[in-house]
This record gives sequence, structure tokens and C-alpha cells, in this order.
Amino acid sequence: MKLFKSGISRQDEGEVKSQLTLRLNVFFFCTFIIFCVLIIRLAILQFVEGPKLTEQEAGGQTKNFPLQPIRGNILDASGTPLAYSKPSNALYMTLLKDYSSNSDKGEENRPEIEKIAKDIVAVFNKHGDGNPEQKMTYKDVIEQLDLDSQKQHGYEPRRIKGNLTEEEVAHFLENKNLFPGVEIVEENIRYYDKDTVAVQTIGYVQEFKGVKTIEKYKKIDKKNKDQEPGLVYSESERVGKDGLELMFQNELRGKNGYMSIPINPQNMIDGVPTMVPPEKGHNVYSTIHKEIQLKTEQAIVDQLEWLHTVPFSGQTHSNAQTGYAVAMEVDTGNVVAMASIPDYDPNMWKDGISNLDGVNYGNGAISPYNSGRSARGLDSVPWLGSTIKPLTVLIGLNEGLFGVDDYYIDQGYAQIGRDPRKIRNSGGRAFGSIDPAKALEKSSNAFMIDMVGEGLHKEYGDKGIDVWHKYMTDFGLGEFPGSGLPSEYKGKIDYDEIEQAGSHMAALSFASFGQSSGYSALQLAQYTVMLANRGERIKPQLASKIETQDGKTVKTFKREVLNKVDIPDRYWDEVIQGMNTQGLSSFDGFGYDFARKTGTSQMTIYENGEQINTDNGVFIAFAPRQNPKLAVAVIIPEGGFGSYSAAPVARKIFDAYDEVYGLDGTPKPKKAETANEAAQGSEQSDESGAEGTE
Repeated sequence: MKLFKSGISRQDEGEVKSQLTLRLNVFFFCTFIIFCVLIIRLAILQFVEGPKLTEQEAGGQTKNFPLQPIRGNILDASGTPLAYSKPSNALYMTLLKDYSSNSDKGEENRPEIEKIAKDIVAVFNKHGDGNPEQKMTYKDVIEQLDLDSQKQHGYEPRRIKGNLTEEEVAHFLENKNLFPGVEIVEENIRYYDKDTVAVQTIGYVQEFKGVKTIEKYKKIDKKNKDQEPGLVYSESERVGKDGLELMFQNELRGKNGYMSIPINPQNMIDGVPTMVPPEKGHNVYSTIHKEIQLKTEQAIVDQLEWLHTVPFSGQTHSNAQTGYAVAMEVDTGNVVAMASIPDYDPNMWKDGISNLDGVNYGNGAISPYNSGRSARGLDSVPWLGSTIKPLTVLIGLNEGLFGVDDYYIDQGYAQIGRDPRKIRNSGGRAFGSIDPAKALEKSSNAFMIDMVGEGLHKEYGDKGIDVWHKYMTDFGLGEFPGSGLPSEYKGKIDYDEIEQAGSHMAALSFASFGQSSGYSALQLAQYTVMLANRGERIKPQLASKIETQDGKTVKTFKREVLNKVDIPDRYWDEVIQGMNTQGLSSFDGFGYDFARKTGTSQMTIYENGEQINTDNGVFIAFAPRQNPKLAVAVIIPEGGFGSYSAAPVARKIFDAYDEVYGLDGTPKPKKAETANEAAQGSEQSDESGAEGTE
């Protein structure tokens, strides 16, 4: 056998070993250098920088104390401020020494701060505005100083008093040496239009610490500590609680200012604070027009007074204590008026609302929550009554239950299945042979029950309720309107309570003439706009644009279609032709052909064990009938027939809009109100025929 030797010579092996040794030496040398650098750095940290770092860790650092931001304004459609901030001066004081009762040093220094507190009170008494409600005592000042730091950290400036007079400011600035630690800080006070314009829609402000249950503020509070200084919310900062104030909180707020305060390890001030001023928030232009809004509110107030004093149907209607209205442009979706009566004056709380007892602060035009109540406790969302009938007829036509040329013999009543009870037309009137448009014009309950309620049940059986519900939600009835306002309401729906109705057929029948569901004035206005637009449901817009303080547009709001329903034009023609309620004396002399529907919903309430039936006035309309511009919805709980209670309010809203914008696109000159117009149609009589068309 022949053996083969490796090709590597001994000389080559020596060179490899030499290179390996060199590499190992380089590696150990580098490691040695790295360890030397680390040891030297650790020594520097421990012996040179250590004391400074220890001091910073123990509290020798800078803290940022937030100052309130200056909110932007909310303006009406013409640029009139509805909510605005005015600058004011507040007295803050930083505790430069330990004055606490928990240390010997604090007890020793206590007489000094007590004297300063007495001197501060003396300045307030001498130079204050004399308002007894804002007068501060020595005890009040000591409490605000929080000497034992129970409410604030020791370094944080204490807010003693806001809204200082010029004399108070001048005295403290000129005598700073007598008041060590005192600072005059610019703040702002939130004011609202003195005419209380759409106050529930505009909203109000409240301290941040009291609104953390609201989802928006819950999220802000969760990440508050991780924000940059200008975005930190302080506990006492006033933020939007309702309406547009809450809806546009981020845009209105701007950025808060802050005081950058050096502190020592004892958590007390250690140096001269520096102040970063706040940045004012953006301005929001609302679609509400002050003039139209005020006339809407006054129309409701006047109408309620008329209902209390002028009898119709054999009685006055003193139980009508509330009223709600929304006026919405058909082509844009802009809400030009949104009224909820009674309302309140948010200027009662200059520094933020603290007590809402007995205040109807909720917006009844969008929700029944916390809004007014009629004398018998009915909220702002009664059954919608006959105002559902345009949609009822539209459903019947679109489902092929009858055609535009079909006729129905109206005997004045209808029966549901085999139920012997008769459901009558208003006033028990029989209308004879009527087509769909005439059934709508005459507001025939019998037609709606026989042709639509029972018709849907015959066509779909128990699934007829689902078909009805689909149409309702497509038209925004039972859906959130989508305006963005907080507390929007979906509505009351009872047509799915089959056991309560007695049967599926009965549930559909009661729904067909408006006796089993209720919706807000905003939902009814949106529904009316959809009728005027022939199937397009438009988002209600409450703002037209957002601007910076120097007038630069940040955002604009345009027409937005939420959904669309495709229904043949001939069916729309029939329904819009039928929206022609007769006998409305409140619209005498109205210069436009318009589509309308009155409604009177009957609801049963129990008072002292007694069953009482009450009538609620509802009215919807859009004008002009061709090329519609404005839609209006009005609700007057316990107001009686809608033709008497709600329609007169709608007329005044249309007139107000016509004066400002023009229902035909040309604004009309204002005209003086006559005595007859002011009387709210008091010459209406039961013989007008309006009761028979509800």
C-alpha cells in the first residue's frame, strides 16, 4: 500500500501559527482597552457626575405646570360670536418656603404667610369689583394656598383668584416685593351670547376633572402624562361638556401654556420660573343663523303662551310646556335653526358649570335625555303621528300593494283582522273614493291600515315587520342622524312589540299611521329633507368651516349623502302631491307652494291611577314644493292637533329663513309683524277642518 503525505509544509504550518498568535494578541489588547474605558467612565460617573445626577434623581429638576389654554370662538353663519373667550387675569402664588404644619421649619415660617394672606385679602377688599358672591375671606385664601400640599405639589403655583380688576392687577404688580411668589397669569373666561342663542346646541364648558366619564376625555386622561407640555390637560381646565363645545373640543382648545419651574430635592421651587404662553384655538363657524334661531325660539315661546290662553277643540292646552324645532337646508344639509324650549343661560357659570339642578340643559331637539318635560311628564320624543304617512304611502307604492291610479273606498274607519274594534279617521270622517295622494292629503287612517299595514302582512306574513323596519332605517327613522352632536337619539320603537300590539298584523297597522314609534325633531327634519330630495339622506351639518385665528381655513364641511333609496319618480310625484294638508290658517298669505304634513299622536299616560289620553302636535314641511330649499320639523308635546300647535311655529321659521336667505334664493326685506300675526292664528276655529286631516 502507498501512503500519501499532506501538501502543507512545516514552513507553512509555522506561518499559520504565527498569524493565529497575532490575532489573539490583538483581541486581548482590544478587550483590555475596552475594559479600561469602561472603568474610567464608571469612575467619572461615580465621583464626578454622581452628585449632580443624584440631585436630579432626588428632585433637582424642572417641572412644567400647565396654564389654561384660550379656547377659540364658535360663531354663527353670519360671523356673530355665539361662544367666545375674553382674556382675564388671575392671581397665582408660588410657595417659596416651607409653610406646612408638618415640619418645624414650616411652623416657624407660618406667621409670614399668614400675614401675606391677610394683606392679599385687604387688596381684594379695597380694589375688587365689590361682588359679594366673589368676595374672598382670609380663610378662603389660606385654603387656596394649600400650605400642607394636600391638593398640589409643593412647587406648583396656587391659583388664588381669577377675573381680577385692573386695580387689583396694578397693585400686585407694583408691590411684588410685598407679595413674594405672586404672579399675574392671563386666563380666559368663556362667555355666551346674551340672547341665549341655541344654547343646548352650542353646549357649555366644565372642569376636566368632572368630565372624565365621557369617552373622549377618558382617553385623554389615560395618555395625559405622556403628552408634550402644551397638550397636557390640567384638572381645573375647562373643556367642552356638550354640544359643539364638546364636538369640536380638539379644534377649539388650542394649546395650553405652562410655567417651567426648577425644583430642589425637597420638591420646592429652586430658581426663577419661565412662562410659555398658550396658543389660542381655532374658530368654528356654525351653520346656525342667529336671527333665524332667535325667531324660532320666540315662535315656540309665543305658541306655548297661545296654547295656554286660546281654546281650540273645546279647551286650552296649559299642559304644553315644551317645544322643539329643527330647520335644515335641503340642498346642503346645513341646520340653520335648532331649538329646544325651555333652555337656559350658560353665562350663569362664568368659570364653568358646577350645578345643573333644575336646568334643562339637554338638547330636546336631538334627544329626550335631560331636556324639558310637558306638565304630565312627556318628553321631547312622542309618537310621530300622521307625519309618517308620506312614507307609509311610499312603501305601499314601492312594494306594489297598490298603484298611483288605484282607489280605495274610505268609510271613516278600519278594523284590524277580526278585531271588532274600529280605528277611525280623525273626527270620524269618511272620505269615500280616494287615490293614494288624496288619502295622504286627507290623512286617512283607514287607508293606511287596510292598504299598507294589512297589505304588508298579507304579502310578507310575520316578516312584514322586518320590511317596515328596513324602510324606517333607510329613511333615518331608528338610526342616529349623524350630525356629530353628542347624545344623539335613535328613537322609540314599539312596532316590534308584537305581544303588546296583539299580533304582527296589528303591529304593522298601528305603525302605518304613526302610533308606535317616536323620533326627535332632528330625525324628522332629516326625514323631511329625504322626502324633498327624493331618496337621498343627507348628513345634518352643524358647522360650515374651521379657521385659525388669522383667518386661514383649516377645514370646510360640504354636503354629505349618508345613503340613498331608489324609488320610481312617479311614486315620489304622488306622495309629494299628497303632502297638501288643508285648513292651515297659520299659512294664510304664504307666498310659496309647499309640501307639508300635520300630525297628532295620541299617547296614554297614567296620573294618580287614572288613565289619560293626550294629544301631541307634530308638523313637517318643505318649501318650495318644486326646487325645495328648506325643511322644517316641529314637535309640541301635549299641544293638541299639530295644525294648531306646531304648524304656526313652522310658518314663522319659513318666514325668518325667507327674510335672511330667501326660499327662492333671494332674501326678502323684513316686514313689521302685525297684531294679527302676533296673535298666532287665534281666530282659528274648530270648523276650519284641520282636525279632520290629522
